Amino acid sequence: MKTRTKLAAFISTLAFAAHVGFAAAQDVSASAPAKTVVLVHGAFADGSSWNKVIALLQQVGLKVVAVQNPLDSLAGDVAFTNRAIADAEGPVVLVGHSWGGAVITDAGANDKVHSLVYVAAYAPDQGQSVLDTVKGYPRSEGQSSFVKDQAGYVKVSDEGVAKYFAADLPRPEQALLAATQGALNSRALAEPVKHAAWHNVPSFAVVAGNDAIISPQQQRDQVKRMHAVSVQVPSSHVAMLAYPQQVADLIIQAAK
Repeated sequence: MKTRTKLAAFISTLAFAAHVGFAAAQDVSASAPAKTVVLVHGAFADGSSWNKVIALLQQVGLKVVAVQNPLDSLAGDVAFTNRAIADAEGPVVLVGHSWGGAVITDAGANDKVHSLVYVAAYAPDQGQSVLDTVKGYPRSEGQSSFVKDQAGYVKVSDEGVAKYFAADLPRPEQALLAATQGALNSRALAEPVKHAAWHNVPSFAVVAGNDAIISPQQQRDQVKRMHAVSVQVPSSHVAMLAYPQQVADLIIQAAK
């Protein structure tokens, strides 16, 4: 009888130790630096819009994945991003530019996501669409250059890329952006996000002070609402191309 009692006590001790060890491992994982950065492009762009930032992140040893979202719907882009997160070595820093901010807001509700970084991006609350977020702000100048086709997909005119979207980039880079841009299904702008990960995930933001696509004041207001760590650069909408070092530095900070 005593032997059975001792054996039961020993097994109980082992189980407790295993539980404590597992909990400690979880704590360490939660506080460990991120291993991978997943970059989510915006509308009128593709994964190559992160090229300058990718090189800077790789130089400090971070793994980087730039998704190629189809821009057909919010749900579809979130699904693409979730697959990238699933394949990535965690913890993950999830970064979104412009429309990509709505995508990471939803996809960021994932245990592998260590932090969120918004780069001149929308940051809806739960149940909000991108169109909801712009209510109360003046119509941006850049919207005058949006061109919608018969299927409802929107691009920026070549002139609009040069004048509004990427006004501070050299002309050859503007031409490249215009040629490689992706068209966004305009119906996606009315889709509400199902989750607002920034309520629970540490958030960071790059505010583009000369943005003619998303109001800089909206970006600053979002920073306050998210209690995000932020930097402001005197950039056009494509801050990751105009100020790649500052954007990379904030992502590296978020990874730590």
